[in-house]
Amino acid sequence: MSITDKFLNDIEGHLLLAATREEGRTAAERFSAPLDWLTDAQRGEVERRFEAEYLALARASWQHTAERAGRLRNEYEATYRRLRHRLLAGWLLACALAFGVLVVCLARAC
Repeated sequence: MSITDKFLNDIEGHLLLAATREEGRTAAERFSAPLDWLTDAQRGEVERRFEAEYLALARASWQHTAERAGRLRNEYEATYRRLRHRLLAGWLLACALAFGVLVVCLARAC
């Protein structure tokens, strides 16, 4: 991975985190809006905790997705390796058969 790719991945991660934080704040405000009996301090605490939980759930989801992507990549790579081995074996068999036919034809021609 080049330094540019790493830099772009870091920027994308920061932007994703910022967007998720904003979504969490918005969801927290929507959640606490009908709770009109809360004081401002209580409402702020509920919103802060809601936002923190929202972010924790998002991170857990991202980790799960990344782990699943890693497992899928390993599975696909293993399948691709098996396919390449089968293709190579078939190609070698075809070459051996062609060589055998050539030897038989040359032997009969003599």
